[in-house]
Amino acid sequence: MMLNIISLGAGVQSTTMALMAAHGEITPMPSCAIFADTGWEPKAVYDHLEQLIPLLPFPVHVVSAGNIRDDLTTQDKGRYAAVPFYLRDGDGNDSMGRRQCTHEYKLKPLMHKQRELLGVGRRDRIKKGSVTVWVGISTDEAMRMKPTGRSWQVNRWPLIEKRVSRGDCLEWLKRNGYSHPPKSSCIGCPFHSNGHWREMKLNSPAEWQDAVDVDRIIRDRGTQRFASLRGAQYMHRSCEPLDTVDLSNSEDRGQLNLFNNECTGMCGV
Repeated sequence: MMLNIISLGAGVQSTTMALMAAHGEITPMPSCAIFADTGWEPKAVYDHLEQLIPLLPFPVHVVSAGNIRDDLTTQDKGRYAAVPFYLRDGDGNDSMGRRQCTHEYKLKPLMHKQRELLGVGRRDRIKKGSVTVWVGISTDEAMRMKPTGRSWQVNRWPLIEKRVSRGDCLEWLKRNGYSHPPKSSCIGCPFHSNGHWREMKLNSPAEWQDAVDVDRIIRDRGTQRFASLRGAQYMHRSCEPLDTVDLSNSEDRGQLNLFNNECTGMCGV
């Protein structure tokens, strides 16, 4: 059995890739798409996914390795994967924690589902090139292209093949009558830009408060899982509590904005 599987993050690029396949603009027709749910995506992502699935002529499997927020905030010594929060030690030195979350909550459940679809056991050998995984990377982030490291999995980048940028994705979606997908990432992801945090604070107050609450919890040295850390953890790169960070932009400070309102780059979208 040979499978073509879309790794569906439900953001701009992977949504465009899936819909291009549905339109026959990328071939062959995928066997399915797989969405790995961390349990801590914004509501807009779940709403978008619910609207997207009926538009696709192939099945979409939703898989999960647990809820990353719950795994961060529970007091017991249960399962935990490190999130690369920012660290400040007692001498004021800043660093970043290990990044295991993508592997544990995204890549592993995707791989387990692929093995299930192939009908093979956990330790069974799989024929070389049995699965082609379509990854939604566009030309403006080509540096993210990486092989899988497994002989039975081969990554493919259809947007790169078609020389499609993120801006091209947005234009294609608009031209074909589709709405602008939300940014797909965990609510408390430490890689958020100031623009993204600001947008969340202004337009998604419940999610902002959730991030603020978890940001406070990850500095609780009384929590067993954080007691051995070499410093205090922060979600924001400034190593300040999230609710005290100045997220104002130049316009808030009375400066003229000479840029267009629609950003086609990669900051916080």
